[in-house]
Amino acid sequence: MQLSVTGHHVEITPPLQTYVANKFERLERHFDHVTNVHVVLTVEKLRHKAEATVHISGADVFADAIDGDMYAAIDLLADKLDRQIKKHKEKLTDHHRSEGRSQKQPS
Repeated sequence: MQLSVTGHHVEITPPLQTYVANKFERLERHFDHVTNVHVVLTVEKLRHKAEATVHISGADVFADAIDGDMYAAIDLLADKLDRQIKKHKEKLTDHHRSEGRSQKQPS
């Protein structure tokens, strides 16, 4: 998984980069086909915003979170993305019974 973190009006420090990387490792545990993640961290006055686009096989997943603390916004973002990826994974699996046997038996 490639992880890119950019900042808008905020400097991306190594502890912040490490925190984001640790939170996004959880996404790989739930779904193996995560290829690329782009995270944008923004500060506007007292609002800290974290948004991410996750490229997975078959779709792109986007989420954002706003909080008073940047670390809390990253936590909320990771939770939102986790739920969306689980939902996408459930859509990929076929929950219907397979047509194992044919309806008519040859005579």
